[in-house]
Formats: sequence, C-alpha cells, structure tokens
Amino acid sequence: MTTTSSAEQSDASAPAGASTAPSWLPLAAVGVTLLLWASAFVAIRHLAGSFSAGSLSLGRLLVGSVCLGAVALSRGLPRPTRGQWVSIVTIGVLWFGIYNVALNAGEQDVDAGTAVMLIQVSPVLVALLAALFLHERFTAYLAIGLALAFGGVALIATASGDSGEDRSVLGVVLCLLAAVVYSVSLVLQKPLVARLPAIHVTWLACTVGAVVCLPFVGRLVDDTRDASASDVWWVVYLGVFPTAIAFTTFAYALRTMSASSLGVTTYLVPPITIVMGWLLLDETPPRMAYVGGVLALVGVAVARRKPRTVAVEPGPPR
Repeated sequence: MTTTSSAEQSDASAPAGASTAPSWLPLAAVGVTLLLWASAFVAIRHLAGSFSAGSLSLGRLLVGSVCLGAVALSRGLPRPTRGQWVSIVTIGVLWFGIYNVALNAGEQDVDAGTAVMLIQVSPVLVALLAALFLHERFTAYLAIGLALAFGGVALIATASGDSGEDRSVLGVVLCLLAAVVYSVSLVLQKPLVARLPAIHVTWLACTVGAVVCLPFVGRLVDDTRDASASDVWWVVYLGVFPTAIAFTTFAYALRTMSASSLGVTTYLVPPITIVMGWLLLDETPPRMAYVGGVLALVGVAVARRKPRTVAVEPGPPR
C-alpha cells in the first residue's frame, strides 16, 4: 500500500502548477464537492425503494464514466505506469465499486443523515490503517480518538426513531464498510493525483468501478423499466453531479490544498446532508444519533491531534 505524506510534507511536495492557481479556486472546488456529495446521500435514500444497491451503483457509474471520459479524452490519453495502474484499479474496485454498493445497501435501512455521520469516521480509520500497515506511530491521541469515534458509532447504531424502531445493524455495518474502503482508497489516491491529471484518475477509477458492477446489469434494466421518469433522472443526476463533477473537484482540491486544510471540511458534510434530508425527504436522524455523531466527530478531531505522521484526509461520500 502506498503511504501518504504528512500535512507539512504534502504542502512541500505540492505540484508546481498548484501554486499558479487562483487562491479561491481550491476553496470553490471544496464547496462544490461538499454540496454535491451531501446531495448524493439524500438522492440515494430517495431511490432506495426504486433501485437495488447494485443496479443504482451500476447506473450511476455508467453515467459518470461516460461524462468523465468525454472530458478526459479531450485532454489526451492517460499514460499511467504499471504501479499507478495497480493503484487506479484498486481505487476503482474499492471506492467506486464496493463503496457505492455498500453505501446504497446501507441507506436501504438508515436515513441519509445517519449514513453520512457513520462515513465521517473515515479519518480515524485512515490513521488506524497507517498504524497497522504502514508502521506509523500509534499515538495516545489516536487511541482516544478511536474510542470516542466508535463510541459515537455505537450510539448511532442503537438510536431509535420516533416510531421506536432501532437502527438496522446491517445498515450501520454496511455504512462502516463503505467508510473503510473509502479510507484505503484515499491513501492510494493522494500520490496518484500528484503525478497524473485528476480527471484521468477519476475517469479510469470510475470506469473500473462500472466494470466491477456489471453483474447487476440485468437488475438495472428491470429497475429502470419499473421506475418513474423522475427516479431515472435522479440516477442520471448521481452520475453527472456527485460522481463526474464532485469526484473531479475533490481530486483537484486534494492535489492543490494541504491535507490539514482539506480535512477540516469533513465537519460540514453531516449538517448539510441533514438539512437536505429534512427539506427534501422530510426525515432526520433520531435524537440520540445526533449525540453519537457529535461524539464521533470529536473522536476524529482528537485523533488528528499532533504528534502525527500521516495525513488524514476528509470523508465523503458521496
């Protein structure tokens, strides 16, 4: 597994072209990413009754791959090295393939706000993976942050809604699986976007993810036939905006901003998603889930305290 650099090293090794970009452009890219990825959680929840997890993943990735390919190929053919191809394929399988299926399946049972709060433990998972597999230092801050974050996850998992129904344990586990594969993908993506155009990395990985989801093509045909025109357009929206546009803006921001600056933005995703879910779906997480979400975010903040030797990247998802 390829290791990421620390926040300080990330700044020092930023691509030369990044310094010539207008100072507001990376911030604008982050803003677009946050809004579109927050909307994705709401759209996925809305489509839970119309599309299965696999068919929704395939439909979204096919649309995203076509849109990304049109732009990427207009800028020339990508020429990754053999090692870079390994990383791209891995990211495609994990982030675009497994992540989408797991998140879509998880949101069959949990609301959008709950799902996004569970995904937010990914920065702690990045640090834990680095400690386990990259021989990074396992600090006291990381241990405390890990305990707080997963204490928050436990509260989210056991929270009850107004009807008294418990959160689906399977739904929570699937969202956590999505967070794990997202975290691994970030470790691999950071060095890639420092050497290859972000649009090419995103397109190739998205295409790999679509290939991984091809076994769901029969279900996609059936679901599309039975779905309303509005729901079909929501699938197209997911492919164009939270996938093609937001993944590209995120990759650009990851290339041009320091890890520490970009990591702060993760705290904005849950409130944006919760407000969107309330406005568009008329649903919000159970009250105790908010307590768990805050506790998880506090754990993330503690885990990111120095001394640290690995950059913790922001969570999603999208």
